[in-house]
Amino acid sequence: MTGIARFALDGQVAVVTGGGGGLGSAGALALAEAGADVALIARNRAKLEDAARAVEATGRRAMIVEADVSDADGMIAAATEIEAAFGRIDILFNNAGITNPQSVLDIAPEDFMRILDVNVAGAFHAIRAFARPMIARGYGRIINMGSILSGRGMANRGAYCASKAGLANLGAACAFEFGPSGVTVNTLGATVIVTDLNRELVRTQPELYAKVVQRTPLGRLGEVEDLMGALLFLASPASGFVTGQTLFVDGGYTAG
Repeated sequence: MTGIARFALDGQVAVVTGGGGGLGSAGALALAEAGADVALIARNRAKLEDAARAVEATGRRAMIVEADVSDADGMIAAATEIEAAFGRIDILFNNAGITNPQSVLDIAPEDFMRILDVNVAGAFHAIRAFARPMIARGYGRIINMGSILSGRGMANRGAYCASKAGLANLGAACAFEFGPSGVTVNTLGATVIVTDLNRELVRTQPELYAKVVQRTPLGRLGEVEDLMGALLFLASPASGFVTGQTLFVDGGYTAG
C-alpha cells in the first residue's frame, strides 16, 4: 500500500465513544468519509441517532449503542455487540470526556472523582474492551482524546488537567503492551476546539480564552476541521510506525 491509499479506511470499522455530539460526531463523520463503518457510543439516544444519520449519508454503515464509558461491564457488552454486528473492530476513538471549570479548593470531591471516572477510568474500560479483538486480529488503532493540558496546568481546570495527563500516560503504557500485537495507541493533544458543546463557555469566559489565543502562534482557537486530519492520520495505516505519542493539534500553543 503506497501514497494516498495509506490514509484510506475502506472496509474498516471504527468505534467512537462520546459519539453523540461535538468532536465525537465530527470524528465519526470524518472516519466515515474516509471509508469506515462506524459504531457510536453515548448515553443520549436522540443525539446518537442524529450522528448515525450523518454517517449513513456518506454511504457507510452506522450502529448506535447506548452505554456509559464509566461502566466497565457496559463497555465489554458494547464491544461484543459491535463485533458481532460488523465482524471486526479496527479503530477506537476514545473521545468521551467531561470537565468542570472550578478551582482545586472549590470543586467537590465527588465532582473531581467523576471527571477521573469518565476521562481516565472510562477510557481504560473502553481500551480494555475494544483492544482485545484488535489484538486477536493483529491490527488496531486506538486514539485517545487528550488536550494541551495533558502536559501542563491551567487555573480552574485541576481535575481536567489531572485526567488528561493520566489519559496520555495510560496511552503510552498501552503502546508498550499492545505494540507487539500490531495495535498502536496515541493521544490527540487538542487546544480549545470550538464546538456546539462549548461555544457558550467560550463566549462567557472571554478572558480565559483570550489568554489561550495570545499564547498561540497561529492566533486563534481551534475549529473542528483542524483536528480531523490528525485523527484520520492516527486512525489510518499511514501511522503504522507511530505509537505512544501525544500529537498536539494546538496552533503552536505547546511549542514554547
